[in-house]
Amino acid sequence: MRNLILLAVLAASMATAACNTVSGAGKDVKSAGEAVTSTAEDAKR
Repeated sequence: MRNLILLAVLAASMATAACNTVSGAGKDVKSAGEAVTSTAEDAKR
């Protein structure tokens, strides 16, 4: 029983860490997209 609880806690902590990683990656992709958009708008001028 103790191993099952430990496994559940480890799985929950990994899921939380993964969510933070995906969130950070999403922010990076968003900022890269904004940079590309800005560059494209400057090139139009």
